Amino acid sequence: MKILVCISHVPDTTSKINFIDDNKVFDNQGVQFVINPNDEFGLTRAMWFKEKQNATIDVINVGNSNTEPTLRKALAIGADKAIRIDAHPIDGFFVAKQISEYVSSNQYDLIIAGRESIDYNGGMVPGLIAGLTKINFVTNCINIEIDNKSVTLEREIDGGKETLSCNLPLIIGGQKGLVEESDLRIPNMRGIMQARQKPLEVLPTYNSESKTNSIKFHKPDPREEVKLISPDNLDELINLLHNEAKVL
Repeated sequence: MKILVCISHVPDTTSKINFIDDNKVFDNQGVQFVINPNDEFGLTRAMWFKEKQNATIDVINVGNSNTEPTLRKALAIGADKAIRIDAHPIDGFFVAKQISEYVSSNQYDLIIAGRESIDYNGGMVPGLIAGLTKINFVTNCINIEIDNKSVTLEREIDGGKETLSCNLPLIIGGQKGLVEESDLRIPNMRGIMQARQKPLEVLPTYNSESKTNSIKFHKPDPREEVKLISPDNLDELINLLHNEAKVL
């Protein structure tokens, strides 16, 4: 079984985010980047298939050369090969188009992408890849079992879970539940040394156009100072909720 895991290169949530050029450009200076958490859940699940079913794992990213340390980490965790499509990830459609072009000429049984990335939270890339390649797709996936070409999955829905079955090939949008945070793997020294010898293929950009353009970024407004109202002063509380907070 051949598995492709899509890897997003995203800022660590502990990093301080700033914008430059009149808030039109994200400032990546001093920002620590990591594997997108939803993608890391998917990579860990792929490792289980590698260990139990002798699957091979490729990882793919659309990005510039600064994303290679993230791909090397994926190789250190246990992926066999990395592919970087040398392009700035303009928007979700652009990324999906680049990956779908690669998939169209490189057959995989299972393609795992995160349900969404934690930077832009678009949640569109795996579904777009599926639409462009005409491959079955299940999102919000929290469990997957494979027996030969038969797949049984669970996905999260409003108020519960849904169990599905289908055949390979398949694309999933994974999330926590595929594995738990305690199952995530930290690369050891042996894995880091082996990652240096594993192939990292850099491919040129496929012809594609973006569908959107970021005009400006805005940080959330700072939280206003909390107003404390005495429990004996209900009239003042009602007045503030009605006239200031406007929730009544």
